[in-house]
Amino acid sequence: MRFGSLLSKDLREKYKRKTVRPREGDSVRIVRGEFKGIEGKVTKVLPRDGTLNVEGVTKEKMKGGTSPVPIHSSNVVLTSLILTDTTRKNKVEAAV
Repeated sequence: MRFGSLLSKDLREKYKRKTVRPREGDSVRIVRGEFKGIEGKVTKVLPRDGTLNVEGVTKEKMKGGTSPVPIHSSNVVLTSLILTDTTRKNKVEAAV
């Protein structure tokens, strides 16, 4: 499944792109839904569902404990990218 998340305004100007596929470790800000306004790092990407888990975004289970809440990738804005992977770095910086 193809999916991506919008880049923040400064990253959009820097990389001349509107969207990038999120990865674990990227920082995001949730812009829609129940958890709007929360910022955190991506802890898990679920490409089959087009969702990702963000640290600190959890819900309580009926029997106790907590569970991460999957957030759709279109409902977040990427605020910083991890570019340690050269393939990703080349792909993101290709349009610059």
